Amino acid sequence: MPQVPPPKRHPYDQWSPDARALDLVGDKWTLLIVRDLAAGPRRFVELQRVLPGISTEQLRSRLNRMVADGMLTRKRYREVPPRVDYELTPRARDLMPVLGELALWGYRWAWSQPRPGERVDMGAILRLAPGLVRGEGHRGEIECIVTDGHREGGPLTLTVVVEDSSRIVEEASEHADAHISGDTRAWVTAFSPGGDPAALQITGDRALAEMLIAQLARSETQRAMEEDRAVA
Repeated sequence: MPQVPPPKRHPYDQWSPDARALDLVGDKWTLLIVRDLAAGPRRFVELQRVLPGISTEQLRSRLNRMVADGMLTRKRYREVPPRVDYELTPRARDLMPVLGELALWGYRWAWSQPRPGERVDMGAILRLAPGLVRGEGHRGEIECIVTDGHREGGPLTLTVVVEDSSRIVEEASEHADAHISGDTRAWVTAFSPGGDPAALQITGDRALAEMLIAQLARSETQRAMEEDRAVA
């Protein structure tokens, strides 16, 4: 299939670092593609599955532009049917703290229960871990399982590795220190405003698991701790 050329750019034409950054990442879908590649390489069809509302042509065009801009690498495999993987470059990975700050703003000013017609995919929030979660004295691996996540082959399973910063892997962990599991309804209850994680099942290092939930969901307790630190 011939490659669709990258879309014509409409730059801000302003000598300013924020305008230059928005020239690269200000288009619709770009930051969400970065988020959904945070856990590792994905194929085109996998990205299409986790990005509701994007058309095939939009996604192909956006990926081509991001490859041309040095945000992604494209690796082709000699398989039948053909397989192409997209992966973040270091340049794009540097955006994870930016996505984390954007998510914090969203929690503060735009968060609510799911709206009618809004797709709920907990993987979209869990993949923000590299931008949101800091160890704060905790280290270890937390396996997160959405039992009705509708991933091919079974539930959606992601592992968050907490060190001084965090990284995420889109697979189960044989050596996880903690496990958090529940269906989508339980995860939504935990992550909604004033959320309650009681419906989630936690095994292993409970303190590590509760730290992850608090930081990812930005619970009232977590926000109070951050406000106290800001005042101090």
